Amino acid sequence: MASHGFWFLGAENAPGNGSQSPNTPRAWCQAAAQKFSGGIGSKLCALLNVGEAEKAAQAPVKAEDESTAESCGCNKPCNCPKAALCFSDLYSTDLLPALDGDAKTMNFLQEVVDIMLAYIVESFDRSTKVIDFHYPNELLQRNNWELSDEPETLDDILISCRATLKYAIKTAHPRYFNQLSTGLDMVGLAADWLTSTANTNMFTYEVAPVFVLLEYVTLKKMREIIGWQDGRGDGIFSPGGAISNMYAMLLARYKMFPEVKEKGMSSAPRLVAFTSEHSHFSIKKGAAALGIGTESVICIKADERGKMIPSDLERRIIEAKQKGYVPFFVSATAGTTVYGAFDPLMAIADICKKHDVWMHVDGAWGGSLLMSRKHRWKLNGVERANSMTWNPHKMMAVPLQCSALLVREEGLMQSCNQMQACYLFQQDKHYDLSYDTGDKALQCGRHVDIFKLWLMWRAKGTVGFEAQIDKCLELSEYLYNKIKDREGYDMVFDGKPQHTNVCFWYLPPGVRYLEDKVEKMKRLHKVAPVIKARMMEYGTTMVSYQPQGDKVNFFRMVISNPAATFEDIDFLIEEIERLGQDL
Repeated sequence: MASHGFWFLGAENAPGNGSQSPNTPRAWCQAAAQKFSGGIGSKLCALLNVGEAEKAAQAPVKAEDESTAESCGCNKPCNCPKAALCFSDLYSTDLLPALDGDAKTMNFLQEVVDIMLAYIVESFDRSTKVIDFHYPNELLQRNNWELSDEPETLDDILISCRATLKYAIKTAHPRYFNQLSTGLDMVGLAADWLTSTANTNMFTYEVAPVFVLLEYVTLKKMREIIGWQDGRGDGIFSPGGAISNMYAMLLARYKMFPEVKEKGMSSAPRLVAFTSEHSHFSIKKGAAALGIGTESVICIKADERGKMIPSDLERRIIEAKQKGYVPFFVSATAGTTVYGAFDPLMAIADICKKHDVWMHVDGAWGGSLLMSRKHRWKLNGVERANSMTWNPHKMMAVPLQCSALLVREEGLMQSCNQMQACYLFQQDKHYDLSYDTGDKALQCGRHVDIFKLWLMWRAKGTVGFEAQIDKCLELSEYLYNKIKDREGYDMVFDGKPQHTNVCFWYLPPGVRYLEDKVEKMKRLHKVAPVIKARMMEYGTTMVSYQPQGDKVNFFRMVISNPAATFEDIDFLIEEIERLGQDL
């Protein structure tokens, strides 16, 4: 039985014959007022104005008490009587570290938290819009986004916070399917708040002791899951999968030609890399950034399901050698962006071993399937790779950003990237210097991305992530089975998808029966963009589309949102048909 979602809170206490459904926001609020401590439930209900006319009107009305909060004036959190605090008379300079600023700071931050809590609750409400869409020029004119020389009051700052979330995309909404990263995990969110509160840098143990240790523990666990003996190796969290892929290419080049680090590309022969024609654009972008050049990235043919063809890979490697080029890097993909295809890693590993080429696996999208006993077979052979990119901010729903590069050879990242800056990485510190991880990174300042993953892992356990991933794949199979033989739908490729990517065309009645194939494809190419635009203007749902090779625009449905249910899949199908029936 599918979950009823966020609003089901309190349903167990709802009267069976009442006129009010336990799944309505008002019923939820009644339950929340009882279940949440500290009056949070009542605050959420008040902020949401559940069931009131204001919600339907969607008009930004400033309530009389929006700019006030309670303060006792004693400058310490306490239970004494409180007087109203007017934010329209206060500025950021009145907050900490200002003298006597602690009570004002507490009240201001509580207001911000209230704004965020209201937005979070609304994001899971299916009756609300995924997006309140406005065209760029219109949105620029609706609000004053310009920066001024003079400071604004805290009341103005709170108004800006509300406006920002009002026009934000609700990526936690159960009907948001637009990107590979969707959903909002409450423990991950709490961890992100805590991380920002700590506000430190990941370069040394002395300034981030706990976070550095958590990164060490988590990366080791991820290497164990890959299958590297005893979790040995190396790794780092980076600003996204594109950077992780570039790290891998950088390490592969250094492994083969370490002199490039000091002498540049002029000291190396013509290097060539290989990747699938369905691979992520970051492979070419990394080659451009590293001075290798996009023309030195050779795209290997993929089969009709989007998987790299191993025989073509070996043919192109041999061909490159015959031209005097030096193959140094093969990037296989575990979960391609569009088709969700998994390259045959075992066969690719055999070829890389035979030709002594670094094997990288871009598992940014599909790497998390390693957490599932049911689906990890799709990455068989990943344990033979030299490196792997894995993005927990996708299928594991860790808040953005959270991407890891895992490397099999320990110490290689350090020797490749270290510059030994004596003002940061002193060699005579009083602790184990191996925990000063900053010198193996390309960055100096590095954001703390580990805590949200680690805390979610503690909260869910590996089995919790497994259940979450299995559910998303079950939903994608449900969608595939519903539309594969449904009138008006054509699948982009035959067979059940390997990942949660379901690629299909919707053919409206006006296109469905055209006999002229050229005209049919020409008109079909315009269908997905129009339906997508209508989705955004109505705000009901969001799903991506794109062309691929010689194929005209098609929908690419991906499911990574833990809040999605079978009912949401049904809604998507009905909404596509409703919005496209006149095309």
